[in-house]
Amino acid sequence: MTALTSAGAAVALAAGTLVALGSVPAQAAAGATLPFTSVEAESATTTGTRIGPDVTQGSLASEASGRQAVRITAGQRVEFTVPRTANALNLAYSVPDGQSGTLNVYVNGTRLSRTLAVTSKYSYVDTGWIAGSRTHHFYDNARLLLGQTVQPGDKVAVESTGTQVTVDVADFEQVAAAAGQPAGSVSVTSKGADPSGQGDSTQAFRDAIAAAQGGTVWIPPGDYRITSSLSGVQNVTLQGAGSWYSVVHTSRFIDQSSSAGTVRIRDFAVIGEVTERVDSNPDNFVNGSLGPNSSVSGMWIQHLKVGLWLTGNNDNLVVENNRILDTTADGLNLNGNARGVRVRNNFLRNQGDDALAMWSLYAPDTNSSFDNNTITQPNLANGIAVYGGTDLAVRNNLVSDTNALGSGIAISNQKFLDPFSPLAGTITVDGNTLVRTGAINPNWNHPMGALRVDSYDSAVNATVNITNTTITDSPYSAFEFVSGGGQGHPVRGVTVSGATVRNTGTVVVQAEAQGAATFRDVTATQVGAAGVYNCPYPANSGAFTLTDGGGNSGWSSTWSDCSTWPQPGQSNPQPDPNRNLAKGRPATATGSQDVYTPGKAVDGDANSYWESANNAFPQSLTVDLGSPYAVRRLVLKLPPSSAWGARTETVAVLGSTDGSSFSTVVGAQGYRFDPATGNTATVTLPANTNLRHLRLTVTGNTGWPAGQFSEVEAYLTS
Repeated sequence: MTALTSAGAAVALAAGTLVALGSVPAQAAAGATLPFTSVEAESATTTGTRIGPDVTQGSLASEASGRQAVRITAGQRVEFTVPRTANALNLAYSVPDGQSGTLNVYVNGTRLSRTLAVTSKYSYVDTGWIAGSRTHHFYDNARLLLGQTVQPGDKVAVESTGTQVTVDVADFEQVAAAAGQPAGSVSVTSKGADPSGQGDSTQAFRDAIAAAQGGTVWIPPGDYRITSSLSGVQNVTLQGAGSWYSVVHTSRFIDQSSSAGTVRIRDFAVIGEVTERVDSNPDNFVNGSLGPNSSVSGMWIQHLKVGLWLTGNNDNLVVENNRILDTTADGLNLNGNARGVRVRNNFLRNQGDDALAMWSLYAPDTNSSFDNNTITQPNLANGIAVYGGTDLAVRNNLVSDTNALGSGIAISNQKFLDPFSPLAGTITVDGNTLVRTGAINPNWNHPMGALRVDSYDSAVNATVNITNTTITDSPYSAFEFVSGGGQGHPVRGVTVSGATVRNTGTVVVQAEAQGAATFRDVTATQVGAAGVYNCPYPANSGAFTLTDGGGNSGWSSTWSDCSTWPQPGQSNPQPDPNRNLAKGRPATATGSQDVYTPGKAVDGDANSYWESANNAFPQSLTVDLGSPYAVRRLVLKLPPSSAWGARTETVAVLGSTDGSSFSTVVGAQGYRFDPATGNTATVTLPANTNLRHLRLTVTGNTGWPAGQFSEVEAYLTS
């Protein structure tokens, strides 16, 4: 079979820095082009304590970038090596619930006069009405202009002044100088806005918008406080000096059900004070409609419930080059009726629900797309979710470190409310890279895959094309097909083509619904348990058919135990203690006679057998069980036919966890095989036995001058 090696961009952690590696020229790189470079705390120099990796819901490490972070207390520090020219730092961190404090910042050993404030105020969110959720949203982000420019190789350190701080990741950025006021624009300060943040600037913003119809409202550098939302925003540009300079402090920026459109919002920050998720409150940067032909770009959006919750007419809206951080719910949701919307080149971190979602409520989202976005650490739900809609696309996105109740990407007919428009037309999922995505769903008590197609409330009958996908380090499965509502609706019309799967914790394909999918040029390496789990639910709902389109490799085996799943962090499920661990596993030998090859000893057929080279003792048979197991009992068999006379074979049992270094488990002794009692011998292994590679070395046989076994069986029970 031909391995496809060009499925999207690869992602690597090089010296703790997340970087995109080159891809085939015909395939765009996954993720956004970002103005900063991130460095993981666990790769930095520290006097603190590293935590993780861990994927257990509710643990601090599970929500961290890379599932690891560094905990520091008073006087302890994390020192980063600067990866690029930079004059600004953004730090993702967590402090214990109810605490706040500061971090000292050092540049090349010299402490800056400014400190970095840290707080738990916006963290530790509870959503008890969401089944399966626990306290989550542990991390927050804090930023600082350094007041100087640092160069690659310089050292920037953060030091706790007393509060325990868990440091996750540092973003280093070269921030351009503040932009100047556009000619002809109306400044909010000319209408009385207070750039110190002390006064209420709400009316000044409204007056500037009214005065600038058809033109530009200028938001100079400063901090502005708005106490109630803006409405009637249309045919106007709202522009700041840059998102590090012009900052609007409000939890509700624009709230309007309709607009004539042509609204341009760009180059400032909106930072809220949302500390809990209240779904009935419009605590959003944009709630409702900006109208047709509008755009949002260059924004820093933080500490809100949702970045953009879009309803009504937003035809041809473009949302690009923004940062959306620390929202208690979605980053952006196209909540029905989105037509021709393009969401591209955005960075989203630490969302409390789907980072990006299309939800076709009341009317279908159509001809809209999520392209080249970078999404990290959504701590409840999915990185990207498409709930219904027609002719939609999810292309060239990079999603990492999903946590609970979600996948990296979900294509779903979960409706939540009516009227809902199910998936229709062609759904394109192309060129995406998913890193450490997929999570345990506590409501199902088993995992959600990195990429999920879900006939939750109705059958999936759209054409779903999943192409050029890279899935790396999923703690569970890579591709999941499920009817999440438990009704057994089918999943049809799916093609998976050109995928690369590396180091998936359990299986490559997790099929739990009736239906069918075609797989072509899907290659897998380091598969944790088996290639395919195919157990539709409910059990009598029908079969899921996997059609081999050619070019697939590395995932041909099928998981036989539909009753168990691995726990978070484990590579393999605990097997049925009564299951023969050796059956069907790879077997090798020092030699074999004619057609009596090593595989005959693990094929489940007691009438076929392995026979070693004759007159050449000692001879060995080795079976790879696939993972280390606490094997307690071996059953050795010869063909049960009475034509096989009774005999004694002298056998030693050896074991290894790596396949190269073997130790004796049970010394050489004679085992009697007698057709009168089934031609079977049992070997009891010591209580401390733990092995992956099982070797039987035969040094004698009273019935024939060779080692012989028709079956070698290994069990966990004694």
